[in-house]
Amino acid sequence: MQTAAGASKRRPLSLVQRENRAGLAFVSPTVLVVLVAVVLPIAWTVLLAFQRARLVDIQGMSFLGHWTLQNFSAVFASAGFWESLGTTLAYTVGGTAGSIVLGLVAALALRRPFRGRALLRGSMLLPYVAPVVAVAFVWEVALSPQYGIVNDWGSRLLGWDRPIAFLTSRSYELPGLHVHIPLALLTVIAFETWRYFPFAFLFLLARLQAVPEGLDEAATVDGATQTQRFRYILLPQLMPVIALLSVLRFIMTFNKFDDVYLLTGGGSGTDVVPVRVYDFLTARYDVGAASAQALVLAVILMVLLGLYFAFFARKVQEEA
Repeated sequence: MQTAAGASKRRPLSLVQRENRAGLAFVSPTVLVVLVAVVLPIAWTVLLAFQRARLVDIQGMSFLGHWTLQNFSAVFASAGFWESLGTTLAYTVGGTAGSIVLGLVAALALRRPFRGRALLRGSMLLPYVAPVVAVAFVWEVALSPQYGIVNDWGSRLLGWDRPIAFLTSRSYELPGLHVHIPLALLTVIAFETWRYFPFAFLFLLARLQAVPEGLDEAATVDGATQTQRFRYILLPQLMPVIALLSVLRFIMTFNKFDDVYLLTGGGSGTDVVPVRVYDFLTARYDVGAASAQALVLAVILMVLLGLYFAFFARKVQEEA
């Protein structure tokens, strides 16, 4: 009787409470996946960074081991660490800027309707959707100094006196200018630009399609040139998208490993930090040092993004 009376006294759930329970039920699988796939690996990496861990000992290690800062000392004192950090920044800035600029040019070129535009737009996505192993192999073959088509065209059309090793030349002197350029690094940046410009192309083209045509037509009637119309009409409309693309592409490129490793293996002046993390793990079997270097890379990325949001993001929003 008391149980029945207590049950009858329970108030029914309100609409807000039912919605909260339904929301928790829908969100719980996502939270569980993020916890297992993201949070736990990050926590395990942080713990390994402060422990002396070798690959052969990884199975018997616990969360609470012997804490040490030796891994970070080994990372900062390792030969070429600061040089690789500068290479990573140059590669990231060059790849990010190049992909956005090329994506912007492609979006502007395909903005107006013409015959075959849909097919051309679809073909623009090929570098982005193609497997990275396949496109990296195509670039290696095309740039080969022995049988590559680029050197063949260069010798026949441009008068090159000898083949150029694009992927194995750390420094190359431009003929007649006596200027040395980091050829392998620039080649990898060019590959990054070509492979990921469709990502920027999609974002920018979508924003361009949303710009009212009346603005451009009114500026044309007022006598504005094409450059003025782009500077004062289209560019302010695109700045929020460009700012977002800059952040996304910077994060992706800063952590990029597969493109560089497949093209050069990190040699010839392309030793970026993610490749060094892989080398610490596979060549030295030092899980602790690899985790410490990955943690250092993450901290540097967070600092750079913090500086961006502190000094540039607000300015971009104000200009937009």
